Amino acid sequence: MRFAPSEYLSDVRKSVPLVHHITNYVTVNDCANVCICAGGSPVMTDAIEDIDDMLSLASATVLNIGTLNGRTVDSMLAAADAAAAYGIPVVLDPVGAGATPYRTSVAEALMELGPSVVKGNAGEIGVLSGLGGDVKGVDSHGAGDAAESARSLAGRLGCIVAATGEADYVSDGEVTLRLSNGCPLLGAVSGTGCMLSSVVGCYAGASGATVESVASAICAFNVAAELASERCSGPGTFKPALLDALHSLDGSVLDSRARWEEA
Repeated sequence: MRFAPSEYLSDVRKSVPLVHHITNYVTVNDCANVCICAGGSPVMTDAIEDIDDMLSLASATVLNIGTLNGRTVDSMLAAADAAAAYGIPVVLDPVGAGATPYRTSVAEALMELGPSVVKGNAGEIGVLSGLGGDVKGVDSHGAGDAAESARSLAGRLGCIVAATGEADYVSDGEVTLRLSNGCPLLGAVSGTGCMLSSVVGCYAGASGATVESVASAICAFNVAAELASERCSGPGTFKPALLDALHSLDGSVLDSRARWEEA
């Protein structure tokens, strides 16, 4: 298949999609900043009274259950309904699904509302697919076949599923891409998984939710991480370097460095 991530990068920068977020309070500022650096425009509001009006203006919504509570869960359910009414993509990040029954049940309730993209680590996607995964806290500590988990869950939900890890897999249930960019420093600071979901929201908001658009978002983020790792001195300087690298990412560099294959 032909796949040029730079085309989707260009779409984001041209359209500057408004990406609504209901995300967790640990990483909300990181998510807003990475959305801007990716080429989008973030809005971070979780008041249920604000949801319908904001979703009528947005290009996509990102729902992240990292620090879930009853109030924000209600807002997420409302946001998923509003997104369906307005025909915009929903990116679900099921943080910690499989770690506790509450997290798993909330993720499953949101999946029942038809997300456009489910993006989680390999353990979370393994649990939600029914094929098995190991999640401790909000981190994956092992999983089975991540490609098969992504493919199975995508086929069941009729959406795009991304399972991240040492290699990343993006599937629509039929086509599955294996992506192999990234660097160890992504695991050395908090928030990089949440930040990636925001970038996916930008790309889905600009180009629709497809295997190619989601894979392009992941490639862009991970190529930027590789570039940042070459310029920083450790975890403390990595995150700002990542924002810089994503903001200045050149399309030809992205295409030349992106490592992908059909799985």
